Amino acid sequence: MARRRRRPFGRRLDGILVLNKGIGDSSNDALQRAKRILFAAKAGHTGSLDPKATGVLPICFGEGTKFTQFLLDADKEYNASIKFGVRTDTGDVEGEERDHTPAPELTEADVVEVLKRFEGEQKQVPSMYSALKHNGVPLYKLAREGKTVEREARDITLFHIELKSFTPGEYPEAVINVHCSKGTYIRTLVEDIGEAIGCGAHVTALHRIQAGPFHEDDAHTLDQLSEMRGENRAEVLDHLLIPIEAAVDHLPKVVLNEAAAYYLRQGQPVQDNAILRIADAGDWVRIADESGNFMGIGEVNEDGLLAPRRLVAE
Repeated sequence: MARRRRRPFGRRLDGILVLNKGIGDSSNDALQRAKRILFAAKAGHTGSLDPKATGVLPICFGEGTKFTQFLLDADKEYNASIKFGVRTDTGDVEGEERDHTPAPELTEADVVEVLKRFEGEQKQVPSMYSALKHNGVPLYKLAREGKTVEREARDITLFHIELKSFTPGEYPEAVINVHCSKGTYIRTLVEDIGEAIGCGAHVTALHRIQAGPFHEDDAHTLDQLSEMRGENRAEVLDHLLIPIEAAVDHLPKVVLNEAAAYYLRQGQPVQDNAILRIADAGDWVRIADESGNFMGIGEVNEDGLLAPRRLVAE
């Protein structure tokens, strides 16, 4: 006898919630709590923040989970608090202190000069305390076992890095603002800055200001969500959801006529003269029907046809 498929717990909910993750929560803990508060059947987050890190964590619900990769690949912006003169094994305040190199002579001008060297394209070797996997095992688990493995340097871009504040002393402290590409490890960046200065450094606090198109001004904390819901049904929070299309708003947009939209929904590539005016072969575009409804995204193939890639279920 065939086993019955278990119905998902929660309601069908489509959209994106910009969460302001609090300190102490893992990204998955925050996701699960948000899912419960909104009584949603399906949800996924778009890029982990360490438990000690705070800030913007977009949560995709329902059909929005089909587009999480676009937010994972998006640029990010952070404010990072730094302590100079102290190295830790993890690169942040969670780790064991390895050594001390007091830097009472370090000045604000010194830091600004070093930061300028880090702007632009560069290679970065991920920390052993990152979530990257080696043979299926997260690096941080290997690190906690005292193991170190070779890590390949990755291409990253620091679009902008700025000193926001500086406090001199035996162990100076600073806050920097970093606008960076995907795959940038702020802990590793801060360690590299400390080595460039010559005294070492580690992150004492990290706050993500922006992830792709989503800014902290759009974000809500879990406590705020709970308070807004109160004893009411979860539907009272639905107005906080941002349309799924916002995740791919950077892609060129094509509007299909009724016939083309029908065949695309059947999984067939379609032709539309407007496509070739805005995109070339290999390009991805976002798609709407004549009523303005977001249909999903497609790719222009070598024949100039628009092939469906990820479509929103009707």
